Amino acid sequence: MKDNILRTLWAKDHNVINGWLGIPSSVAAENMAQAGWDSLTVDLQHGLVDYQVAVTMLQAISTTASTPLARVAWLEPGVIMKLLDAGAGGIICPMVNTRAECEAFVGACRYPPGGYRSFGPVRAAWYSGPDYFQHANTTVVTMAMIETCQAVDNLDEILSVPGLDSIYVGPNDLAISLGFTPSGVPTEPVVLDTISKIAAAARRHGVHAGIHCGSTAMARDMVERGFRFTTLMADNAFLAAGAKAAVQEMRSSPAAGIRASGSY
Repeated sequence: MKDNILRTLWAKDHNVINGWLGIPSSVAAENMAQAGWDSLTVDLQHGLVDYQVAVTMLQAISTTASTPLARVAWLEPGVIMKLLDAGAGGIICPMVNTRAECEAFVGACRYPPGGYRSFGPVRAAWYSGPDYFQHANTTVVTMAMIETCQAVDNLDEILSVPGLDSIYVGPNDLAISLGFTPSGVPTEPVVLDTISKIAAAARRHGVHAGIHCGSTAMARDMVERGFRFTTLMADNAFLAAGAKAAVQEMRSSPAAGIRASGSY
């Protein structure tokens, strides 16, 4: 069974540097994969990616040492199982607000008796090895998104679900739920305080905390707050920022401090 880099780094209490893919292209995914990310996430929620293209992107990531992950559009067991069968080494599931929802999510990622995942790994066995079934339940990573006030209120119950490996903070939806404007790099004290409380609660429960970051400075700050999985922007954001900086530099003066307008 191929090692999951997330578990290897977490065992040492190290941070996972995660990349984000929203452009529906295996070529773009392969290009991003050359940067040396610990993991790369194919985004089927807010990205422009459907299942068929996602498979080709997982294949592109697999040409490198990066662990391939996928964010599903919603808590829908069939799609979760298909992406795991396609070779995703972990699933990020949005809007997990209750213990029951978290149990349903984790169960979709685990073979019985740990869950109710149906057997048919297809490409997962090609990518990970013929012993995939024997090790999948302890290798595949489950990551529930915490991004609403309801989820924060139910945080201890969610974090105590057996088989939950990690949580992932969506700072934009969390900010909206708390009554603030979404931002790739949150600055509202209430939002930042809530983010820190989520990370502290996760550590108490032995669950690894992750978060989407709109800048490397934010990612470093989040590591200091206890996060051990940090996503740096996304392929679209890198493309936009690099292109804008080059054009501005040619038209005026070197662009200092240019960054993407959002985290995607």
